Amino acid sequence: MTTDYSEFLYDWNQVDSVPFPRVQVDDETLRDGLQSPSVKEPSLDEKIEILELMVSLGIKRGDIGLPMSAQIDDIRGLLKHIVEAKLPFEPGLAVRTVESDLQHIADLQQEFGIKIKAEAFLGCSRIRQMVEEWDLAFLLKSATKAVKFAKSHDMPIMFVTEDTTRAHPSDLKAVYGAALDAGADEICIADTVGHSTPEGATAVVKAVKKIILDHGRPEVLLNWHGHSDRGLAVINSLAAARAGADVVHAAGLGIGERSGNTPMDQLLVNLKLLGAWDHSLSHLGTYVQKVSQAVDIPVPINYPVFGEDAFRTATGVHAAAIVKAQRAGHHELADLIYSGVPANPFGLSQAIEIGRMSGKSNVIYYLEQKGIQTSDHLVSNILKVAHQSEAVLSEAQLQSLIGELS
Repeated sequence: MTTDYSEFLYDWNQVDSVPFPRVQVDDETLRDGLQSPSVKEPSLDEKIEILELMVSLGIKRGDIGLPMSAQIDDIRGLLKHIVEAKLPFEPGLAVRTVESDLQHIADLQQEFGIKIKAEAFLGCSRIRQMVEEWDLAFLLKSATKAVKFAKSHDMPIMFVTEDTTRAHPSDLKAVYGAALDAGADEICIADTVGHSTPEGATAVVKAVKKIILDHGRPEVLLNWHGHSDRGLAVINSLAAARAGADVVHAAGLGIGERSGNTPMDQLLVNLKLLGAWDHSLSHLGTYVQKVSQAVDIPVPINYPVFGEDAFRTATGVHAAAIVKAQRAGHHELADLIYSGVPANPFGLSQAIEIGRMSGKSNVIYYLEQKGIQTSDHLVSNILKVAHQSEAVLSEAQLQSLIGELS
């Protein structure tokens, strides 16, 4: 039974706040995540494992690849698994706003007998228009043709504008308007180069939401697709959701182009803490480790929540406070006293180790956990070695020391 610790924990985050809106997430790990030049392409079996883990976390939709690329065989394998395992997952595929790309999806829908969302992207910022030698008339024609093609093939379509956060308002109004009038099911704002700030994300989401409503299409889902170039991807995604985005995109470990996408794991942790994600996240660490292994990208030691050091301490003062809370039976407080994120809901636990900055509490806790009788002689001598060590003592070092001192 959960104890009410509000008497001990005053939450300034709740001052003047309103309940966080419910939001869907769209997993980009198997598409945009794999566009990182540093990742290894996972095997089909690994992709299926990642897909299954998405579902275990309550993720119900995601982009599973580029059908006009070498990923087509794996895309077929993933779609086959979704159908045969009857996964509650809506697959999407990223395509350009050209009929040849969209035809791939039409063919796959016929082959597998399920709806596959076309996530059709088109650059719309004026810098992109200049480089590509496009004009507004070309953008309007491309958007209209792509959406109409999708609708004529009974294909759900998300119309994505690339570099939205640097695009001119009048261009967005015209291009989104064309896509909405042609029947687009969803609209996506892409912060393609991670340009946005939270204030910018809020402003553009509100502006695009107004375009949707002005066209009499309130049922159209508004998506936010963020990147991490300024290190603001998570807070931008939360700001976008606050401003009215219905769906936010993210990728495991934040992998993706350049500095990557919004990290799905960090996004879900924050949604959980904000009371906006009901599904259990006890498998979230497994998802992070699977993505890391499959793409051969290590989890940084100091990575939030799932880095090796996230819930480890070897500092005497910190360890003493954690131990005191545990011994008093306040296990939830022990999980929070030196952690802004509790470990337990994410399948993790606090770890107390012994090093240069440790005190007696660290050693006594370690010995008690191992069922070893404590003594002043044992504790003081372990501390003496730890204080002379350049790093935290390993399990092997501690066991050897205990053997020598006992």
